Amino acid sequence: MWLILAFVSAAFLGFYDTSKKASLKNNAVLPVLLLNTVFSTVIFSPFLLDYSLGTAWFSGTVFDTEPCADGGHVPALRAHGLVLLKSIIVLSSWIFGYFGLKHLPLTLVGPINATRPVLVLVGATLLFGERLNVYQWAGILTTILSIYMMSRAGKKEDIDFKSNKWIWCVAAATTMGAVSGLYDKFVMRELRPMFVQSWFNFYQMLIMIVVCAVLRYFKRHDTTPFKWRWAIPLISVFICIADFAYLSSLSNPDSMISVVSLVRRSSVIISFLCAAIIFKERNLRTKAFDLVLILVGMALIWIGTNNVS
Repeated sequence: MWLILAFVSAAFLGFYDTSKKASLKNNAVLPVLLLNTVFSTVIFSPFLLDYSLGTAWFSGTVFDTEPCADGGHVPALRAHGLVLLKSIIVLSSWIFGYFGLKHLPLTLVGPINATRPVLVLVGATLLFGERLNVYQWAGILTTILSIYMMSRAGKKEDIDFKSNKWIWCVAAATTMGAVSGLYDKFVMRELRPMFVQSWFNFYQMLIMIVVCAVLRYFKRHDTTPFKWRWAIPLISVFICIADFAYLSSLSNPDSMISVVSLVRRSSVIISFLCAAIIFKERNLRTKAFDLVLILVGMALIWIGTNNVS
């Protein structure tokens, strides 16, 4: 079940990336990100109120907002501290990622982001002692090969990986995202998915209000004008569904963060199709074969995980 949830998360993550690209085109980055955190907080406000008022509306369901499951106990200060740190890590990744995505093709940003599981794999092996079987290794290596080939395709779009600052922004977002993935596995050993996600969105909103207020004061004459687009609220809808499926997957004791992280990166398939249909991006034929390799890699990981279970 945890692997199915990982694939569900991947699907909505692809739509999330597409909505971001549509929202950020010729638009101010930070207001879009701020609105994302605001709408996400609104979506989860019933769960925040349930926890804050102690009404227990969702007690015993997957939407239970109590910090711990199965009679466990984590001090409130520690629980909120863990979530606040996650908010800072993810928001750092998002800020870099939003700026990079605004200035780069989606079909290039997706593959760069897809290198995240390689970093997570190294961390999971070192920190959590995870071990992969032959099928899972074959799936990961196949995916790494496809990522390498897709990265080379970027050269045809006159983007120099060494000197382009937006490439470095996406690389920083990818690295911070890998750190977040490893941290998530640690956090989900102690806390419920709904508690984490509802408060995580709330803390991100508070941080973004401060960031935007400060930058608005110092950069008010040197920013891109903000334009409202209906794709902006879709960012929040898609990421909320993707993150809830993701955190629910990690809350399963048998889940492997190295596998979950890699499966989530298969979202590049959906974002690729959307980039072709909606944004009419270039060099699609060259990149199509690489997507087939990603599909093969996902199939091998599925087979390997079923063998383990």
